Amino acid sequence: MKFQASSSELPVGKPQPRRKTSKLAPLVALIILVTIPLYYPSIIGDSSKSLHETTSSPPYEDLEVSISLPSHVESPQTENAKDPPCSLDSDQCRHHDKAGTNTEAGHLTAPVVRKRHDSNNNKGRRKRMRRSDSSAVHRDYVAQESKSESIISRSDDKMKSRDQVKVMSRREKRGMVRSRLFDEEQCDLFSGEWVPNPDGPNYTNDTCDAIQEHQNCLKFGRPDRGFLKWRWKPDECELPLFDPKQFLQLVRGKSLAFVGDSVARNHMQSLICLLSRVEYPYDVSPTSDEHFKRWKYVNYNFTMSYFWSPFLVRSGERDADGPTHTGLFNLYLDEFDESWTTQIHEFDYVIINAGHWFTRTAVYYENSRVVGCRYCQLPNITDLPHTYGYRRAVRTAFRALKDYGGVTFVRTFAPSHFEGGPWNAGGDCVRRRPFMSNETALDGMNLDMYMTQLEEFRAAERRGKKRLRLMDATQMMMLRPDGHPSRFGHWPDEKVVLYNDCVHWCLPGPIDSWADILQHMLKMEARRWYEEKKKVQ
Repeated sequence: MKFQASSSELPVGKPQPRRKTSKLAPLVALIILVTIPLYYPSIIGDSSKSLHETTSSPPYEDLEVSISLPSHVESPQTENAKDPPCSLDSDQCRHHDKAGTNTEAGHLTAPVVRKRHDSNNNKGRRKRMRRSDSSAVHRDYVAQESKSESIISRSDDKMKSRDQVKVMSRREKRGMVRSRLFDEEQCDLFSGEWVPNPDGPNYTNDTCDAIQEHQNCLKFGRPDRGFLKWRWKPDECELPLFDPKQFLQLVRGKSLAFVGDSVARNHMQSLICLLSRVEYPYDVSPTSDEHFKRWKYVNYNFTMSYFWSPFLVRSGERDADGPTHTGLFNLYLDEFDESWTTQIHEFDYVIINAGHWFTRTAVYYENSRVVGCRYCQLPNITDLPHTYGYRRAVRTAFRALKDYGGVTFVRTFAPSHFEGGPWNAGGDCVRRRPFMSNETALDGMNLDMYMTQLEEFRAAERRGKKRLRLMDATQMMMLRPDGHPSRFGHWPDEKVVLYNDCVHWCLPGPIDSWADILQHMLKMEARRWYEEKKKVQ
């Protein structure tokens, strides 16, 4: 029997229209909705709880919590923050970054836990969060972050402490060392070494025409230049190099006198050359005598003078030849040399020195009568040691300065460096580098002259002479046998009778470092003046 399809069915393979939904379907669905809650009430409660977990509290990775600042750090909104802004390239800033702080604007801000966007991690964390109570998770998180805050605070304290140590260390190397220059008790300027100075010299014989011919070593062909590449370095501090502008500001409206022998003139010419980078002075000397010079720095109203007085006391030539063919002199050891003592009171500063001429033959007078001599080879006159005349002459010079109201700088004896014989018997100075302080020692006549000068200086201090300063150049110059002109004080083929010069100093040369020391000592005087003025007020 063939099966006969009803009229409602269509042939297979043809499109079929949408069937009509039975009218019983809504009724069946309603019965199901009413029946299920009656037998399974827990489904709705669990669904509600899960929904609450996923919406009311954010997962761990979505939290954004600002942790309060440590107690030793003020809020960045505070105007006067305790911690100063730090440089972005400093160690302090790098340490603060590691501790979770922000240094972008030079302030410390609270570390912040930022949102994360790793979808894989988020999924796993959400699953774990759904299994626990959200409030408990939040409490655990805050407790953990509070612990982290405490660790950060302690770490930041340690880092800050270390940074302060580092900063103080740097200050000691720079600023604190420089500040010690203002306390003579903490820094002995005159004990040290000569160290390389590749920037030297500050002038040449081409840029300064105030150089005495016999000290113009470069002009007369000295071949080496190494002696120009050193500076004096005290053991305990840094001595700033000479600054001509600063020096002229220090002496603005003041006057300075050099009193002594040809090394005093050597010193003055060195200073003129160093200052020539700023201003060259006018020669306002009252006489044509080269032994008495006066220079004027018009723009600074500063006057500098030189008084020739190799013995510091009244003297006169007794015999132009003498027993050693260098002249025989009369020295009046208790009488002032009025060529300088009558004029010195108009100066604010005076630099006084003597020494080398006391090795010459001389007859000594005290109370207008002969008391002895130095190798004079005259009958019935006692030969006395060279320190006898030197000591009494220095003592008399200090007596002449008793009522002087300015500042007296006593520059100590600068040793000569003759080797291979005395100055008049082939002695020469051919070394080409400085000594180290452990390579030589002061002895013989040099030591005698130095100690005599120191003893008289201390005695003058005890007698109440005020504003008396010691410029102790002996040690530093003893280490410079390479700085003398030797035979380079004239042309090789020049027909002159000159000995090798191991007494004076080439210009430019080691003597230029005296300006570094003088500048510092003038600063010290300015400070003393300021402190005394404050006490009076």
